[in-house]
Amino acid sequence: MKRFLLVFSSVFFVTPVIAGEITSKIIDSVSLTVQGAAVQSERIGASYSVSGSNIQSSAFGGVAGAGTYSITNAGQAFTFSESLRESDAAVTTQSVSAGTIASPNLYGNSTTQLGGDKGSLAGTLNGTGVPTVTAGGAGTTAVGQRSIELSVFK
Repeated sequence: MKRFLLVFSSVFFVTPVIAGEITSKIIDSVSLTVQGAAVQSERIGASYSVSGSNIQSSAFGGVAGAGTYSITNAGQAFTFSESLRESDAAVTTQSVSAGTIASPNLYGNSTTQLGGDKGSLAGTLNGTGVPTVTAGGAGTTAVGQRSIELSVFK
């Protein structure tokens, strides 16, 4: 009788599984990107340099105008070098139409990036399957993702 009671009592102490301890998540996402146009432009400042030997100057040239130079010892060898880089004029206005710069002002040091072409770029979420994406033109990105999480006994 004691063995029967011991087996019978252990059956009642088993913990049943509760449905609230099972979690299931399905997350679908689609990300579509079209690269925007960009212009990066940096103004260049003015610079002037002059060098030489057997040369004298009564007025150096530069941004303001030409210089006045003469040979120091007539009949002797001489060297002379002069260079001028004018600065970019400052642009104070830029016309924008519908979010686009039609004619960007470019300075001496500029980088231009073309905008992407949407083309046939598309993405679809499907409640019963994996998301689908369709490639677009140059400068586009399409990413479709499905994440599935199943947790038991959290």
